[in-house]
Amino acid sequence: MSRSFFSRFGLGILVVTLACSSLVWGGIASPNYKVLNPISHGNLTIFPVVTSVTHDTSGFITLDEGIRSGEVVVTEAGRTGGLIRGPQRRIPVSSAQVNSLVLVNNSKRPLILLAGEIVTGGKQDRVVAKDRVIPAESDPVDLGVFCVEPGRWTETSVNFSTMKSQMAQPSVRSKAMVAQDQQQVWNSVGEANGAVVGAIGGSAGAAVGPPPSSYAKTFDDERVRKAIADQAAPIEQSYSSTIRQLRDQHAVGVVVAVGGRLIWADLFASTALLEKYWPKLVRSYAAEAITTQRAPKPVSVADAQQFLDRSEGNRQVIESEPGVYRQSETIAPNFKLFTLASLLPGTGFDLHISKIADANGYSPEIGKLQYR
Repeated sequence: MSRSFFSRFGLGILVVTLACSSLVWGGIASPNYKVLNPISHGNLTIFPVVTSVTHDTSGFITLDEGIRSGEVVVTEAGRTGGLIRGPQRRIPVSSAQVNSLVLVNNSKRPLILLAGEIVTGGKQDRVVAKDRVIPAESDPVDLGVFCVEPGRWTETSVNFSTMKSQMAQPSVRSKAMVAQDQQQVWNSVGEANGAVVGAIGGSAGAAVGPPPSSYAKTFDDERVRKAIADQAAPIEQSYSSTIRQLRDQHAVGVVVAVGGRLIWADLFASTALLEKYWPKLVRSYAAEAITTQRAPKPVSVADAQQFLDRSEGNRQVIESEPGVYRQSETIAPNFKLFTLASLLPGTGFDLHISKIADANGYSPEIGKLQYR
């Protein structure tokens, strides 16, 4: 699926491609980001990241908060009749589409959407495909998504809710963000569902039936949730304690390694914003660890810092809704760097940064990214 897929979502969005040989964007290479000693359990290792500068994010709401309060509504395209604010304020969608949903933010605060958030209901469960900001009291917005439930196209509810236990794990989340291809998303969902069911059956010493096609249903199974909680709990508790201890040092994110391979980084504009997403994020990392069969290996703080600091790219793609947000993707041979910046009045700072290692993860060797 080409980048024109995204150009359909959100009025006034401009996509620009820049060619360059060395690129620093979004502040991720700033020396203000410091990687601390890791917290490990099994084959999952989390490195806390602190910074000297944070921002006030209290004026934003998350998707979980908005849907829980009823101020944010997500529904299938073609069901916007009751959501339109006025006769002249409509969006050009007519019927339900696999890769499109409609969102309305009725809150008086702008909404942060993160790639990897899963909404359940409608005709299929979907995963949000990219980070973005939705203004307060918005018109209906055409939202780019990918299906994570192949095989169903029957409506279970008019409006969507969120998957409360976790976000999509990195292997699924990356297919929506980087590959931007529905078949690859379905493939990653099938692999994750099969791997977790196999892992749970193996640990229980008995075979289990085939997994549901739905990512949300598979990972909301009681046995799967318990296995993920067992994997995540030591890290979640340790890092929650670390966040409290490091509040003055501004803990704002993590670098993630699975089986000795650095695979991901998530950074936020404030400790408070990290804390809102942390329970779902750590369970998504735990799900990746459970579904990845690699023996635990040590990863050094220096390796994690090097992964975080590297930002040179040869191409950059920018999507911008003027006065609302800018989302940039820096493309390097062996990683992708995504930066969501708020352009709303009184902001002008990066809300979320995610960095994704390509292929089999980051392997520090002579200061380079290598495939393993």
